[in-house]
Amino acid sequence: MRLASRSLPKNKTYAWVIGKLPLVSTDTKVALVTGGNRGIGLAIAQSLKDAGFKVVVTYRSGDAPVGFNAVKMDVTDSNSVDQGFTDCEEKFGIPEVIVCNAGITKDGLVMRMSDEDFNNVIDANLNGAFRTARRATKGLLKLKRGRLIFIGSVVGGIGSAGQVNYSASKSGLLGMARSFARELGSRGITANVIAPGFVETDMTAELTEARRDEIAKAVPMQRFCTADEIAKVVSFIASDAASYISGALIPVDGGLGMGH
Repeated sequence: MRLASRSLPKNKTYAWVIGKLPLVSTDTKVALVTGGNRGIGLAIAQSLKDAGFKVVVTYRSGDAPVGFNAVKMDVTDSNSVDQGFTDCEEKFGIPEVIVCNAGITKDGLVMRMSDEDFNNVIDANLNGAFRTARRATKGLLKLKRGRLIFIGSVVGGIGSAGQVNYSASKSGLLGMARSFARELGSRGITANVIAPGFVETDMTAELTEARRDEIAKAVPMQRFCTADEIAKVVSFIASDAASYISGALIPVDGGLGMGH
């Protein structure tokens, strides 16, 4: 494809659309955060934005968060994931940092847990992360660098009564991330899992003080984690300082899992 006659800076990478001039200069690294419109995902998006990334958040329904670039994406649908990445690449550039954060819970005692409740959680949390990372790999291989960051959970290592489906989905992320790390490491691409413990959320804020104290006592640091503490670890793993960290499980749980 021939370009317009005007010269372009040689030290920049561009996203192209056939027959058009470059749409996006990607001097600023692009980071894509799935499920970045609320909670932990929104805190991660804000932390990466503060670190200088051009952040793109995904959302499945409702409105995109104010102040962020956004694309619509449903991680349970491969076509939706592909379209979301295509939209991101054409509008903002190839994402170099991908944070697989989107997920759901459908808690219940194992004797009462239906196949549907088990499978839905696995599909969103584990299969969804796979669909996202698989599609992201196309761009990362072109860039010959990148970060795949999976948001796991302490229960993926220690289990949790009433959360067989959720624990299984988060446990599976570690094997998947380490396989990505081995397969793509020679291309400058890292893959890691960050595993939060009990986190301050809107849901935990509604617990009684007695119940909150009971939960906190199980944690050596005797308190809940904040979304911001998780987000700062994500920003570190996304940074150049973490370029040689890959295949790691990084707990942010106050010592609850003791490294799993």
